[in-house]
Amino acid sequence: LSLGEAKNLPTYPGPNKMRDCYCTVNLDQEEVFRTKIVEKSLCPFYGEDFYCEIPRTFRHLSFYIFDRDVFRRDSIIGKVAIQKEDLQKYHNRDTWFQLQHVDADSEVQGKVHLELRLSEVITDTGVVCHKLATRVLECQGLPIVNGQCDPYATVTLAGPSRQSEAKKTKVKKKTNNPHFDEVFYFEVTRPSSYNKKSHFDIEDVDEVDKMEIRVDLWNASNLKFGDEFLGELRLPLKFLRQSSSYEAWYFLQPRDNGNKSLKPDDLGSLRLNVVYTEDHVFSSDYYSPLRDLLLKSADVEPVSASAAHILGEVCREKQEAAIPLVRLFLHYGRVVPFISAIANAEVKRTQKLFTSRDPNTIFRGNSLTSKCIDETMKLAGMHYLQVTLKPIIDEICQVHKPCEIDPVKLKDGENLENNRENLRQYVDRIFTVITKSGVSCPTVMCDIFFSLRESAAKRFQGDLDVRYTAVSSFIFLRFFAPAILSPNLFQLTPHHPDPQTSRTLTLISKTIQTLGSLSKSKSGNFKESYMATFYDYFNEQKYADAVKNFLDLISSSGRRDHKSIEQPILLKEGFMIKRAQGRKRFGMKNFKKRWFRLTNHEFTYQKSKGDHPLCSIPIENILAVERLEEESFKMKNMFQVIQPERRVLYIQANNCVEAKDWIDILTKVSQCNKKRLTVYHPSAYLNGHWLCCKATADNTPGCTPCTGGLPANIPLDIDGDRETERIYSLFNLYMPKLEKMQEACGSKSVYDGPEEEEYSTFIIDDPKETYKTLKLIIEGVGTLEQEHAQYKRDKFKKTKYGSQEHPIGDKSFQTYIRQQSEISAHSI
Repeated sequence: LSLGEAKNLPTYPGPNKMRDCYCTVNLDQEEVFRTKIVEKSLCPFYGEDFYCEIPRTFRHLSFYIFDRDVFRRDSIIGKVAIQKEDLQKYHNRDTWFQLQHVDADSEVQGKVHLELRLSEVITDTGVVCHKLATRVLECQGLPIVNGQCDPYATVTLAGPSRQSEAKKTKVKKKTNNPHFDEVFYFEVTRPSSYNKKSHFDIEDVDEVDKMEIRVDLWNASNLKFGDEFLGELRLPLKFLRQSSSYEAWYFLQPRDNGNKSLKPDDLGSLRLNVVYTEDHVFSSDYYSPLRDLLLKSADVEPVSASAAHILGEVCREKQEAAIPLVRLFLHYGRVVPFISAIANAEVKRTQKLFTSRDPNTIFRGNSLTSKCIDETMKLAGMHYLQVTLKPIIDEICQVHKPCEIDPVKLKDGENLENNRENLRQYVDRIFTVITKSGVSCPTVMCDIFFSLRESAAKRFQGDLDVRYTAVSSFIFLRFFAPAILSPNLFQLTPHHPDPQTSRTLTLISKTIQTLGSLSKSKSGNFKESYMATFYDYFNEQKYADAVKNFLDLISSSGRRDHKSIEQPILLKEGFMIKRAQGRKRFGMKNFKKRWFRLTNHEFTYQKSKGDHPLCSIPIENILAVERLEEESFKMKNMFQVIQPERRVLYIQANNCVEAKDWIDILTKVSQCNKKRLTVYHPSAYLNGHWLCCKATADNTPGCTPCTGGLPANIPLDIDGDRETERIYSLFNLYMPKLEKMQEACGSKSVYDGPEEEEYSTFIIDDPKETYKTLKLIIEGVGTLEQEHAQYKRDKFKKTKYGSQEHPIGDKSFQTYIRQQSEISAHSI
């Protein structure tokens, strides 16, 4: 997601009319991300990006704009809610959305399971009346209101000429998945003579048709404002004509209370860019032919005839191809040979295209090589950035030293010389930590840089500096400089920095980029005279020498292995809620908010950030990390860290995305541990027994197999099958281009004359080899396409509308049914 800006928000009723606003991202009503607060604006600019794996089903992706007021109470200004099935409409394009009014009656999520039974009852006097039994079985996925959910349901039979009487279930405490299983009886018709057999063949049949059963869900509140509405369901009794009993799941709906007084454009609008992908991933064996073809790419001669290179040729943007390719090659340990092969080909091509043999032209465009290296650095170098830059960037964001050196932009009371000195100190410190960090540079990055250096030096033998510029154009220009400029995109800060800090980081980034570029006329690199003047501080040979030494170290093949470095690397940190571990015999086992930190050495928590740790768990003592069933403490998003002697730390994350992230990274970092468990208890040990298996001894071995994780040598969150499925989806999307490329190969092999315009966009060095590969790609994609179609047909046959997976009211399933019936009609 890219959260751009809001505009024309309604003015604040106070004298200054401005607002302090932030925006949240929600899956239904669960907040998973929050922007920084933009102060004193009715058109706040956020400019923040957010990426996440979605760990559960959802109906709406929602965005709320909040106003932080003087008393630090936040009020909602408006929202944008996009239905899951509409996300494709806005895929990867900037769109302005009108903010909608928010009220409690429209904020609905979750589903309810009902059974209705209409039956004839013979009274003592021998006459017949009709009764409706409504059984409220359970609900799932209700929203959590103010940190809790104590739901109950009311059931009403409503009709034009009857007093509606609401019947109420028991309140279920602290759960958003309540099991009610309560039955309510309603009299539907007046008694009539028994000879009328049909349910509705009686004098008030029309009235029965107008009746409806209404189920409302509420959150029992202790507040004086009354209980909160959670959603409703209205079902006309008409549909019981066909069958006297009916049981199904339904999505809860908002209550239409006619609150339409606010025009939609009264609340302003929000600019968003959403990229949403959904892939159905089969098991590994389905992908073998396509995966093997892709993994062979590094060995294909020429590399432009390989499947991976062809993907880069047909995709609209190289980035689209680079992301799944790099992840796939990293997963199978083939990324270095593949990048070496495409980099070599690019250098050769550069030499053919530029007769001047200017080495500065290599690796500068948005080629497949540069995008693949960018993506590898982002994946492999994230921890490297954390340990190198994060401490100084945190300080710059917190201290707010004035660093403006443009005389035109100086604020009142600022001194130009002082600002220059502040900026010089920051640049010096960042330059030093970067150039001294060579030994921490990840091995995979060093191997790629070695390959780039060798390739460039062989091709441009007359230029002694090319071995440095080929590497510096990546490590400085495309890694360190962007990370300093936008630390939030590299997970160095949670949000986009404020304008003053952002300006400081821009000036530092420009200077570091120029220092790393090793170009001859440094001051001439700057359009602004104030930057050229400032750069004079750094025009000493020691800076150029430090850069060269650093580049030599990170691009030499015989460097020290990064595993021998003992410096701890911060992997993740943040506030969560943990339950006391019960180390004190009579201590309270209560829940407390703590600051958690995970490094490659230990997992710790402390009262707040920067405090002394209250507890430290060495990584080798983490025996398993698993989800905890909600029933244990009636709390969502909980997980458990299991330690020796069956000690368990129970932790609650802020939302489902955070919980998944923590479980993934803790599993990843601890999966080499020799004593890792194979079984665990999915619930807690409470009141003298395990809730899951009812065993009474607290040292009873687990009752459920551990979910484990990926093998230890695979980078975090990479799933080879999923990446192959993504590549299949891209090939399938660009099938017309693959076919055109095949035509181009055919015409080139037969007739080597002037190319047609539409064919000349592809790089084809060897038409015969490329044609062979294309044939295999098209066959592999066709086979997978048939598998997907068969899977959908089978699913369509098995799936029941009104089941738990596809409740009534599921629009995406209704669309799916329509598409499938059209497909089957077409095939007939």
